[in-house]
Amino acid sequence: MTQRWRDKWALVTGPSAGIGRELARQLAAGGAHLLLVARRRERMEEIAAEARAKHGVRAEVLVADLSQPETPQAIFDFTREKRIEVELLVNNAGFGVHGEFHRRTYARFAEMVQVNVTAVVHLTHLFLPAMIERRRGDILVVSSTAAFQAVPYIATYAATKAFELVWAEALAEELAPFGVRVCALCPGSTSTEFQQIAGSPPNALRVPETAEKVARVGLRALAAGKRVAISGGRNWVGVQAQRVLPRAAVSKLAARLFKKDEEK
Repeated sequence: MTQRWRDKWALVTGPSAGIGRELARQLAAGGAHLLLVARRRERMEEIAAEARAKHGVRAEVLVADLSQPETPQAIFDFTREKRIEVELLVNNAGFGVHGEFHRRTYARFAEMVQVNVTAVVHLTHLFLPAMIERRRGDILVVSSTAAFQAVPYIATYAATKAFELVWAEALAEELAPFGVRVCALCPGSTSTEFQQIAGSPPNALRVPETAEKVARVGLRALAAGKRVAISGGRNWVGVQAQRVLPRAAVSKLAARLFKKDEEK
């Protein structure tokens, strides 16, 4: 499926670890050139070096912090200076905060909304006009199965992912006449650093999938023209079940799963 992007530039945000790293690796294996954007230079340099050595593709590294409002414009300016024509935009960067909403600092929530929502919209708005002009382009938005329901104790994170899902679906319909594809990838529990950074309890990590598998599902779905990709059969069944259960019941079940022991 990655042959679609052979000899084309893919911009991947958050490639330092987890799903983002696997997306970058699989794209490079398919012959795509990489522009890697994150805060951790050393990890990105490792991925870039691997891509060049194993697959003979070009790879650029840009250290940038998407929690800063000016960063998307700086990324866009970098591509213009380097004459990089981005044909695949992978909006992968994001993070969560776990715990009781009133016990967490507002600054952290504001930062999350900036990274998970505002930066995604801003980057897409910057790179989309060229895709429309070329009448081709692809955008992958890494959302979550948390997007399909309210999730107590990760309420703001789930809301940001719900925004990404609905926004990506709407944009996919809007951009179809221009030859631009948009897909929301919705993984469930995945073996990444996410839970550790978010502070999620161990019981929230149920039968995790590998980041490699999730990345493969997302790229295949985008290449096939799908607008939403739910990784994993269990996750798909869970999402379908939520649609027939009362919303209040779903929220109560989610609260039991995500409430920390010290908060019970």
